[in-house]
Amino acid sequence: MNTPFIALCPEITRSNALTLTDWLEDEAVTRYLSDSRNVSRMIEQVLGRVQLPILTHLFNQGGRFFMACDQHDVPVGFVRLVKTGSNCEMVLVIGNRDNWGRKLGASAIREGMKLAFFEMRAEKLIANIHPDNVRSLNAFLRSGFVPHSETPTIKSLVMESARYLRLLRESPAVHVADIHITEVDKARLRRLVDLEPGSEIFELEHEIERAVVVDPRKVAEDVVTMNSRALLKVDDEEREVVLVYPEDADDHAGKLSVFSGIGTAILGYKEGDTFNWRMPNRTCHIRIGKVLYQPEAAGHYHL
Repeated sequence: MNTPFIALCPEITRSNALTLTDWLEDEAVTRYLSDSRNVSRMIEQVLGRVQLPILTHLFNQGGRFFMACDQHDVPVGFVRLVKTGSNCEMVLVIGNRDNWGRKLGASAIREGMKLAFFEMRAEKLIANIHPDNVRSLNAFLRSGFVPHSETPTIKSLVMESARYLRLLRESPAVHVADIHITEVDKARLRRLVDLEPGSEIFELEHEIERAVVVDPRKVAEDVVTMNSRALLKVDDEEREVVLVYPEDADDHAGKLSVFSGIGTAILGYKEGDTFNWRMPNRTCHIRIGKVLYQPEAAGHYHL
């Protein structure tokens, strides 16, 4: 796929840290990064002091750190989210100059907003950017951020939670396909999400909020709704699955909970749709091959 795709991966490996040090040696990359020397020194100290393969906990001191990876799981940059009170600040760097101009920054911003507002429950997301960093300023402005304040060395842009939710519903990302869910499914899923403890299902909450809501009697028969049976292709594996509510899940029978990775991924897509979706340890390429059964098309919806 040529459409820009970024997943924010929370696990930071020793290899990731070495990649970061390479990026931070590039003056073009660090030109507008105010604390690049401190970050580079911190990474060098970590690598010299700790001989662990996984360094996630060290990078998350004082904030949340993510490697920004493309659809092939190759790191192309990083995102840092630091929450103070109800506000959150985002720092974004696309570290490999070969990837500049591919709109990966915009994709990383979308993923960062998803995390900030749905998982970290921020009320306001802030980006502090050097006035001369035109590429970064434009990426955040195109993503819906608005100017907040300015000094000779910093332009502060902001996205508030209410504005984010409105834009998510009214102005979907150009490179992300629309999904459709029924009024009945949304209401029930909304109740389940509200009752679910923890932040593991923030992806589902995001999908519910961005979905186009339709009357069950008018949903197209080739759309994956709750209790649909569908043929999928996940990477090179073909699977026949039923999308169900958590209490009905049975992996051995192919009944996937909507709370699971693939279950959340396919909700609302239609036959022929193809897209990338980040699982806990890798990015999958998913294609909706055929919707074999849909309760709404069969007249089995419940109002």
